[in-house]
Amino acid sequence: MKVHVIDGTFELFRAYYGAPPSETGDGFEVGAVRGLARSLLALLGERGVTHLGIAFDHVIESFRNDLYPGYKTGEGIDPKLYAQFGPAEDACRALGVVTWPMVEFECDDALATAAARFAEDPRVEQVVICSPDKDLAQCVRGARVVCLDRIRRKTLDEGGVRAKFGVGPASIPDWLALVGDSADGFPGVPRWGEKSASAVLGAYEHLEVIPDDPRSWSVKVRGADSLAASLREHRDDALLFRRLATLRSDVPLKESLDDLRWRGADLAALRGLTAAIFDEALRNRAAALAAGR
Repeated sequence: MKVHVIDGTFELFRAYYGAPPSETGDGFEVGAVRGLARSLLALLGERGVTHLGIAFDHVIESFRNDLYPGYKTGEGIDPKLYAQFGPAEDACRALGVVTWPMVEFECDDALATAAARFAEDPRVEQVVICSPDKDLAQCVRGARVVCLDRIRRKTLDEGGVRAKFGVGPASIPDWLALVGDSADGFPGVPRWGEKSASAVLGAYEHLEVIPDDPRSWSVKVRGADSLAASLREHRDDALLFRRLATLRSDVPLKESLDDLRWRGADLAALRGLTAAIFDEALRNRAAALAAGR
């Protein structure tokens, strides 16, 4: 069997900015919830999708905000989108999908934990992380744990990670520490870019292994002297950024593999949901999918 774990925060953002808006009579926006629900049903309709869970950033802040003041927050998120996080989680539960709302941890930490846990089960052929987020590339393991970009229909196995980033999955947090991640709010190390980070980490894998003296580097990199000087000056920052970029695999998810099996929607809950989001066809589609299993 395959296990699919889904980046619900990404899916909700995608639905909000990609699906038509729709308001209830009292002015509450529900278009993103409807788009997300349709997206989940489309995934459930694909062959081999039997076990799945979806994670959300129930609150945007996490323990990482205590480590670094500049880390991402909910500031700047459209209030109409922010207000749909709770209803989106309710919609996923109504559809019968195991839902993980993260508070202390982040959505990506839940996905990393689920991927690590369920990949160890001999019944699982493959864990598919449904997200294009580059942070999650660190979770890839051979072809057993892969990332799937559902928009582009592109799957990244370990070879794909190396081809895209120039480093293996284990070096992704180090790579992000050097180049920065604007989505998460940390800038990286001055002068370092994607090419230089890929070249040097391709040779040394982790930050602490990179020699201070560029003359001893085993790889030729343009501007090596300035890169090495910048890393020496900002090494503590780089190590902090790597910590921010490193996903946790110890989130206390209570569900077992058997719990993740999709057994159909809660049709009573779904009846209220479909009325609220003006999509009665959702309930019929969910019932038909369950009957076909």
